[in-house]
Amino acid sequence: MRFLKLSTLALATVAAVALPALTQAADAFPQRPVTIVVPFPAGGTPDIIARMLADKAGASLKQAVIVENKAGAGGNIGVKHVSRTKSDGYTLVMCAYSCAVSPSLYKPAPYSISDDFTPVTLVGTVPSVLVVNPQVPAKDVKSFVEYAKANPGKLNAASSGIGGSAHLALELLKREAQVDIAHIPYKGAGQVAGDLLGGQVDMYFDNLPASLASIRDGRLVAIAIAGKTRANAIPDVPTFAESGYPKMLINPWFGLLAPAGTPAGTVEALNTAFNQALNDPDIKKRLDTLGVNPAGGSPAELASFLERETSAIAQLIEENGITAKE
Repeated sequence: MRFLKLSTLALATVAAVALPALTQAADAFPQRPVTIVVPFPAGGTPDIIARMLADKAGASLKQAVIVENKAGAGGNIGVKHVSRTKSDGYTLVMCAYSCAVSPSLYKPAPYSISDDFTPVTLVGTVPSVLVVNPQVPAKDVKSFVEYAKANPGKLNAASSGIGGSAHLALELLKREAQVDIAHIPYKGAGQVAGDLLGGQVDMYFDNLPASLASIRDGRLVAIAIAGKTRANAIPDVPTFAESGYPKMLINPWFGLLAPAGTPAGTVEALNTAFNQALNDPDIKKRLDTLGVNPAGGSPAELASFLERETSAIAQLIEENGITAKE
């Protein structure tokens, strides 16, 4: 009987020690698929990148990574949706440049990047390129500005929505070159492409990956890059700075964010998986072919980056008096 009591006590002790380990294993992240919400229509640069990374990151996490498009209101619908989801790491948002624009552009602000989200990693940056339909009689910045000044109000420029990188780049160009160009906001980049190629709109500040094929086959003319350096994918196209407009700097970017309050261990697992994907030789080659500069890095580095971006964009919006309604 004494032996039985000791054995029972020993088993109970082993069970007590093992229980936390079993609980920890059961709670190990992830236990089910992870969803990346792309707050823009399918086919745009953020969608292309998210789908490219999903398989590799999923392999690292040993769970499927699913991409879901939830577009509308310049990205606000999808971003707000993720801000309200459970802080468990199973729903992320592929934020873009416009995510840092909306808090300054809309009143009241639809969300706060610093308060409503936890940074995971900066995915990459892309060159912003001014492309025009070939019917526009310009092949470079000098001839473009000359034509725009000789024909005030005749040119029209598309954007994928109020406050996006294309819109802000247009406002910068109008200010720096002192030209009058009409702005035509669309509901998404996919809608812009058809009208730009068809000549219904004259010009567009596009993310290079989305327009690269059309530039290469001559259906669009690349005028200049709105960045500090030329793009490797189209090295013959100069920057605006080289053409006399050093303030023409728009740097579209993409980053993964989780809802605020996501556990640090979960964020670390996600950060590791997506950094591994971004460092995969095949992914790096595909991104380079598209004109995307892969980034990666820590959550803290993305937090610092977002702080700088939101501050710079807020100043740009204020200086140009840009406003919008959801």
